[in-house]
Amino acid sequence: MDKNLTVGIADMKFARQEGILITYALGSCIGISLYDPMIKLGALVHIMLPEVFGSGDGNIFKYADTGLAETLRKIEIMGARKPRLIAKIAGGAKMFELQGKSALGNIGARNIVSVKQILRSEGIRLVAEDVGENYARTMTFDVSTGGVRIRTYGRAEIDL
Repeated sequence: MDKNLTVGIADMKFARQEGILITYALGSCIGISLYDPMIKLGALVHIMLPEVFGSGDGNIFKYADTGLAETLRKIEIMGARKPRLIAKIAGGAKMFELQGKSALGNIGARNIVSVKQILRSEGIRLVAEDVGENYARTMTFDVSTGGVRIRTYGRAEIDL
């Protein structure tokens, strides 16, 4: 069975037993893979911002706080258990140099901090990361193995 699912920006998808989840254009955004190796259930969420402000815009996967909460809720319904989950993250780059102290210029760093805080507060082990710097990444998550591969233009692929 060939099961490849593309995870868009501000999106989340999951697969069980087999399948490849892939997300592109991880600049300041962060891709977070969550994997329960016992039941081979995995989810990949692509967040853009660290937290929702006010009532937000209705897209819960756009934000780290609401996107991770909803992803956890959904995969726990499918049988995943937080103590077994492992997380891998990629992205959080500083894609633009802005004058002054604009918060937009360091949104990638704020995303990294937010995602790590949420994972820690949920008791989820962060086992690998490829974050920061100033380049975009593509993240591929193989649900049959839990393996995550990072591709970046002009750089060697790495396995997380």
